[in-house]
Amino acid sequence: MSTILVFVEHKAGAARRASLETLGAAHATGLKVVAFVTGAGAADVAPKLGAAGAAEVVVVTGADSYSPDGCAADAVALIQSTGAKAFVCANTSAGKDLLARVAGALDCVPFADCVELKLQGAAFVVRRPVLAGKATITVQSNSPVLCATLRPNTFAAVTAGGSAAVRSVATKGGKVLVTSVAAKADAKLDVKEAPIVVSGGRGLREAPHFKLVEDLAAAFGNAAVGASRAVVDAGWRPHSEQVGQTGKTVSPQLYFAVGISGAIQHLAGMRTSKVFVAINKDAAAPIFKVADYGIVGDAFEVVPALTEAIKKARS
Repeated sequence: MSTILVFVEHKAGAARRASLETLGAAHATGLKVVAFVTGAGAADVAPKLGAAGAAEVVVVTGADSYSPDGCAADAVALIQSTGAKAFVCANTSAGKDLLARVAGALDCVPFADCVELKLQGAAFVVRRPVLAGKATITVQSNSPVLCATLRPNTFAAVTAGGSAAVRSVATKGGKVLVTSVAAKADAKLDVKEAPIVVSGGRGLREAPHFKLVEDLAAAFGNAAVGASRAVVDAGWRPHSEQVGQTGKTVSPQLYFAVGISGAIQHLAGMRTSKVFVAINKDAAAPIFKVADYGIVGDAFEVVPALTEAIKKARS
């Protein structure tokens, strides 16, 4: 059976959701899935990956500090030793960096931000957005090894897989080591991880009015605040909250779009939401064509009423 190699990112003893989704996409191809993990805590994460779709897990030892070029060398070595026909990882900052290094080392064409992965005969076929999300193209890889990153919040993770054999290999080592990460201290729930996202757009008129969105998110208790690109470009909200083609891709159980017209770039970032609710006073707004539920009304009247109703229902 042919093999597909998956790089799994992890944090605090658990695999990142985007990596679990990538494992799910690889598992769906029907190929043998070999996952590899590296860095401090990798041995703790490895035994859990069988349930996520991996048939085999390789723990790279001796790499407590992450090395971008070292990880790429380890990936190339595993591709060669397992005879893998594909290498995939999540389209995260680390994943995109690793993709370029591995594809370059193997002299293969890299495919980034793919939204579909399938096997047709002996060839891999992927679908990815182009022209800033205005269109998607389906392409076939003729490279000896498919090298691709998969868009987070697009594929389904496996929740009832089997067990996986775990083995260890020594790292090849690298010239560069990541010694520390300076992350912004922020207790806010990230839009990529939140089960509920409440996003606001230009229909809120000015930055102070975003409190309507914040209050609605707070009423749920487990919701994150999102924003359209126009709002971020205007400086009303930070880029970390931007949902869309040039922002973050989200896939919550419930998504609210408040005062957002429905540009295709925004829809590209939240189209996999399970339930989509749009609030806009313009009955002809394009967003109503894709929303599961639409409320035609003034956000300054609708959102406070909805916030109070949520608070009452949760009290």
